[in-house]
Amino acid sequence: MANPTHSSPADAGAAPTPTDFIRDIVTANVAAGKYQKIVTRFPPEPNGYLHIGHAKSICLNFGIAREFRGRCNLRMDDTNPTKEDVEYVDSIQQDVNWLIEDWADDRLGLKPKGKTPEAITVNGQPDFYLGPADPSAAAVEPFYASDYFEQIYQYALQLVRKGKAYVCDHTAEEVDKMRGAPEKASEPSHYRDRSVEESLDLFQRMRAGEFPDGSRTLRAKIDMASPNIWMRDPVIYRIRHSEHHHTGAAWCIYPMYDFAHCLSDYIEGITHSICTLEFEVHRPLYDWILENLGLPRPLPHQFEFARLNVTFTVMSKRKLLQLVNEKIVTGWDDPRMPTISGIRRRGVPARALRQFAYNIGVTKRDSVTDVAVLENIVREDLNRHALRRLGVLRPVKVVITNLPEDHVEEINAINNPEDPAAGTRKVPFSRAVWIERDDFMETPPPKYFRLRPGGEVRLKYGYIIKCDEVVKDAAGQIVELRCTADLGSKAGGPTANRKVKGTIHWVSAAHALEADVRLYDRLFTVAEPDAEGDFKKRINPHSLETVAAKLEPSLAKASDAERYQFERLGYFALDPDSQPGRLIFNRTLTLRDTWAREQQKS
Repeated sequence: MANPTHSSPADAGAAPTPTDFIRDIVTANVAAGKYQKIVTRFPPEPNGYLHIGHAKSICLNFGIAREFRGRCNLRMDDTNPTKEDVEYVDSIQQDVNWLIEDWADDRLGLKPKGKTPEAITVNGQPDFYLGPADPSAAAVEPFYASDYFEQIYQYALQLVRKGKAYVCDHTAEEVDKMRGAPEKASEPSHYRDRSVEESLDLFQRMRAGEFPDGSRTLRAKIDMASPNIWMRDPVIYRIRHSEHHHTGAAWCIYPMYDFAHCLSDYIEGITHSICTLEFEVHRPLYDWILENLGLPRPLPHQFEFARLNVTFTVMSKRKLLQLVNEKIVTGWDDPRMPTISGIRRRGVPARALRQFAYNIGVTKRDSVTDVAVLENIVREDLNRHALRRLGVLRPVKVVITNLPEDHVEEINAINNPEDPAAGTRKVPFSRAVWIERDDFMETPPPKYFRLRPGGEVRLKYGYIIKCDEVVKDAAGQIVELRCTADLGSKAGGPTANRKVKGTIHWVSAAHALEADVRLYDRLFTVAEPDAEGDFKKRINPHSLETVAAKLEPSLAKASDAERYQFERLGYFALDPDSQPGRLIFNRTLTLRDTWAREQQKS
């Protein structure tokens, strides 16, 4: 049930606006008049591609902004130049735009190309909300933490001047060892009592590039006896003589995530900084930095929720990178990957992924969601919207001997029985057609209702045929089935209403379009592949099969914006690797959950 205290924008086919503890907090804040506008943000680090877990965060942050008529900023938390790359920036931007592009009436904080944060102000304060998307809405840019490096540096200087930060000469290894553990006492830095003047001089010289990497850091001066190790004088700046993807060589010192993140939130006017549970222990540091800088109110506040975990996947960027680097998959956008780009390439519609991620639930308790939940949402969406087409994946030829050799006719076929407005199309039919090899058996088991010697089936939208002869090659392999058709059994004919138990699909042999079809399945064989041991040992060896298929000729004009149901087979999408004259289709999903059926058998 939608929360009655805030608006619920329309989203065709979506469930009512979710309610959860974070939305309850936002609702209470709005009712109390605490903020003039609700402002959230989605702040990925551009060190890898986004995955399905990020989709939940995107939909939560942009969803709250949408529901409360606020704004949400896409911000690159790009404070580590050695791990970040413009490739990841571009992929993140594309993924976010794809996921929300047909969801909102506006861009919810994504800024048009060429704009800078300083150029957009309301009452002297930064405000990045730009209203409805303009015709160039596809050309949008995110914000960058690196845009605020000078401001963040000035904030660091303030802490030094207040005696709340100092320059430390210990190595990273020494700092880590001296910090201890929750149950282990810490050892203060030998430089903790450095004078403000000396720390200020050294920090400014760090900024000027006088010192090598790792020789010095700036640390916040908090509490070395704190039970929370993140409060034990954390490093807030380090030296890195590395080119930055966004700022180039302008900087050789970079703020740590914890320091840059809360200040970026403040600079952008974020009200609700929503992140996953692993950052809960970082919240005291988030608050300490903002409080000790004496910044004007209101200050942003951090809230944590449980991340999304899905069965039959791994979510660790490190493990996903292993899959890519070791060529277990073809890249970050391999359709077997849980990345948003892989999910998109596989053919999952944005609205289906959004429905899953938006409505999956927001709690403080870690749990694992069965991937079948997502798959069923995708199937329901595709069943409503996918165009029906005829395709044969493993073909065997059928020759209808009572038709002339040059026989060609057009048969009327339905584009989508769920959508009468989709209309019909003409499909060519000739004397020879392809059918699925699995749709014929010489010695079938009981209750087999497809084609058999002497048996009859209906060709979908067409005639009833009877198998008269099986033609084999020298090796005993079936190469052709010779059949006769009941020529009155097509729609409108005198025997059109004659009943047979089986209906199979087909493609005219004379008109068939040849295409490669990639049959994707789950990448792992077990629900929790990284629960113990080497997750790569649980790779599904049958996660990809490529077949040379025969498709109806209308698919020569297939669009990557459309989704198709190959009747009786599954849902498919055109792959971007397609070339004129040789198309490639990716299977998004089978028509039914075959994994559930296999589990029932076992």
